[in-house]
Amino acid sequence: MKNKLSLALSAFIGATISLLLFNFIFNDTSKIINKTKVQDIPEKEIIKEDFEVVKSTINTIVPKEMDFTDAAQKTVNAVVHIMSEYSQSYHSDPLMDFFWGPGGSRGSRAQVATGSGVVISEDGYIITNNHVIDDADKISITLNDGRELIAQLIGTDPSTDLALLKVEENNMSFTSFGNSDNVQLGDWVLAVGNPFNLTSTVTAGIVSAKARNINILKRNSNENIFPLESFIQTDAAVNPGNSGGALVDPNGKLIGINTAIASKTGSYSGYSFAIPSNIALKVVNDLKSYGMVQRAFIGVVIQDVTQSIMDELELIDTKGVLVTNLSNGGAAVDAGIEINDVILKVENTEVNDVPELQEQIGRYKPGDIVNLIIRRNDETQLISVKLRNESGSTEIINKRELEKESTIHGALFIDIDANTKKRLNINGGVKVQSIENGKLKEAGLKTGFIVTHINKQNVTSKEQLINILKNNKGGILVEGIYSNGVKGYFGFGL
Repeated sequence: MKNKLSLALSAFIGATISLLLFNFIFNDTSKIINKTKVQDIPEKEIIKEDFEVVKSTINTIVPKEMDFTDAAQKTVNAVVHIMSEYSQSYHSDPLMDFFWGPGGSRGSRAQVATGSGVVISEDGYIITNNHVIDDADKISITLNDGRELIAQLIGTDPSTDLALLKVEENNMSFTSFGNSDNVQLGDWVLAVGNPFNLTSTVTAGIVSAKARNINILKRNSNENIFPLESFIQTDAAVNPGNSGGALVDPNGKLIGINTAIASKTGSYSGYSFAIPSNIALKVVNDLKSYGMVQRAFIGVVIQDVTQSIMDELELIDTKGVLVTNLSNGGAAVDAGIEINDVILKVENTEVNDVPELQEQIGRYKPGDIVNLIIRRNDETQLISVKLRNESGSTEIINKRELEKESTIHGALFIDIDANTKKRLNINGGVKVQSIENGKLKEAGLKTGFIVTHINKQNVTSKEQLINILKNNKGGILVEGIYSNGVKGYFGFGL
């Protein structure tokens, strides 16, 4: 009897130990499988019975933020291939010197330039780079499904290298704007475009820097170009033809417009640059509403705070942006800003270098009041600044309204203000606000030129200038001055 009892007890103990051992081994194996990448499991070990375990393992080893399939599918249908046609051979772009900017491949005698664009609304608005379509005689786009459409140019902004197009089409696939302020270093991004005419190409990378100024856009006050560079830098592969394409986050939200690469060869070599979506959105809204961008200025000359400047001025740190000079009669002077003040914040956003400050101010219009936090003599102050336009006024200029009564021979004219007259030491004049194909452009007039005389007669208003040009026949002599003080003389016949 004792032998039977001992045998039963031994069997029970053995079974218990076996069960515990089985559970230990199974659980431990599950932990190992869940921590092992599929490629690390020998092929012979991936048997049919384990397929579901391995399948679930695949889903867990890829972080959600690195799954770009949905974002790619959303974006490729919203990125278009742009072809810009020219009546004359297109010469090499000055941006080619070191940083690549042109929209795409151009032969030495090419009359067609190619690039990319992003559909941003279902009714056919498309944003791209200005250098992709600059001075084009005809702009056409090709959708991802192969359809070709003619695009109308709504407006351009050379200061940010952006342009807005429109096609007559409804229910288009489009990409929604994201908030570029929320982008962090190390975030994953997708670049979508048409490099080397390879349509609908998707590449991935991370955000490697923000607020980059690469000096690719050149200032030209005569043509109202005041560069605004605050690029998002990524290592997503971008090549000629990607210009104007989309930079999106893993959710498919538009956070940038791909614009340039750092390269000595013209092809991708590690870094690419995109215009932040918040800048692009402001440009789009202005071009839609006014036909031109309403650029606002504080009226200061600024620079980064370096270690040497910190030591020289005995500043407490290198944070902020230093005010080194003030514009006469500018907004900063009226607000009480002084030389050697350090601008620390625009509203609630810290600014630690020039591009960051320019990006923040670039979101406002003339007439807007902006609160700045500055440091002066180791004390912080709140200063409210009423921003102004490049002429020193708070006026909003609506290009469409002006064109109705202020355009002749392809040129749009505006009256100049008292500050401009005083600065240039002139009694009057009318400024070329924009210019398109026509007799005046053929004669050599450019945006920003101020007409002071026509046929030796003083010009004091745009109405007078237009009447003179309407009522005069034969030879016309135009005299004037650029905003930098250089005088100009142009002749043409009517």
